[in-house]
Amino acid sequence: MEDWAEVRRLHFAEGKAIKVIARELGLARNTVRAAVRSADPPRYERKAVGSAVDVVEPEIRRLLLLEPSMPATVIAERIGWDRSMTVLKDRVRELRPLFLPADPVQRMTYRPGELAQWDLWFPPVDIAVSPAQRARPPVIVGVSGFSRFIVACMIPSKESADVLGGHLAGLVQLGGVPRKGVYDGEPAFSVRREGRVVLTDAFQAFRGTLGMGAYVCRPADPEAKGLVERANKFLETSFLPGRHFDGPDGFNEQLSCWLERVNGRVHATLRQRPSELVVADRAAMLPLPPVLPDPSLRWTVRVGRDHYVRAGTCDYSIHPKAIGRRVDVRLDLTEFVATAGGEVVARHARAWGRHQVLTDPVHVAAREQQRRQRTPVIAQDAEVEERDLSVYDGLGAA
Repeated sequence: MEDWAEVRRLHFAEGKAIKVIARELGLARNTVRAAVRSADPPRYERKAVGSAVDVVEPEIRRLLLLEPSMPATVIAERIGWDRSMTVLKDRVRELRPLFLPADPVQRMTYRPGELAQWDLWFPPVDIAVSPAQRARPPVIVGVSGFSRFIVACMIPSKESADVLGGHLAGLVQLGGVPRKGVYDGEPAFSVRREGRVVLTDAFQAFRGTLGMGAYVCRPADPEAKGLVERANKFLETSFLPGRHFDGPDGFNEQLSCWLERVNGRVHATLRQRPSELVVADRAAMLPLPPVLPDPSLRWTVRVGRDHYVRAGTCDYSIHPKAIGRRVDVRLDLTEFVATAGGEVVARHARAWGRHQVLTDPVHVAAREQQRRQRTPVIAQDAEVEERDLSVYDGLGAA
């Protein structure tokens, strides 16, 4: 998965030839060609494996608290470590910055189309997500490094499919694909294993389809994505005060109008308007592919007699003609769709609340009709023959 995504980045973002990529990555040319031609990521499963260093991590933290610069070899001696030094050094390298004093940073300069920073912002305001429920859904925020153009939209949850769906919506708002994205340790994008950053398969497929690079910041290093951190604070102090939101759609509508005004103002640092600078940004970015990646959640399930399918904590009705059949379900930021044999048997607006039951009146009417067809009906006005009682007397005598 990682090689596939990197090959596509080098080919589409950097414009490198197949033989150059093969030489740099140590891959066969046919492997590189296959990665370039395939818009779909390779599929494989990797069994999760724990680390022996997890057991001694508390001792490592205690020693680093006493002396943050203590070498890994000394730590190994103090804790009696007799296994591989590589895994121990990797863990020490990961933990050491947590105990070191803050280091100064320099101001960065950005080239057009070079990168954008992304983060999740959690507005401290309750949003009506159903008639009886209020919640605080996240907002995915992106800022282009060169133009400082801000994009943002509220998404239903922190689940990987929703975060990547919001990320795609942000790229569409931005009008192109930056050559590299900057992220923190959000689980939708990456995890850390034995001190090493590993991008999730879903994100690898997402960025590989776009040909985009990715940089994951170190823990406790907010300066590495200071642009989007400041944008989050700006949203909280300048967008939220005095506003009322009747739901997620209303929030996104007001946010879109506000961002249009903000991106059209003169930026305090650049002394130019982001809405004007983004033109040069887009010219240097990768174009959005003709077929966008689809990070929506998909699965197949058999429809039971109650003809409802659960997605998350919510139940969505399915047309009763699909009872007993397997349906393909797709859940994205805006809707729930179920198909059986290519025919749409359910379409609902995405539920943002929890434990909701969404019922289509058409499905209810179809269910009642099927019930009537299965119930025998006796006509009230039917004439019934009355036989002469002497017939029965004759039968008894016989």
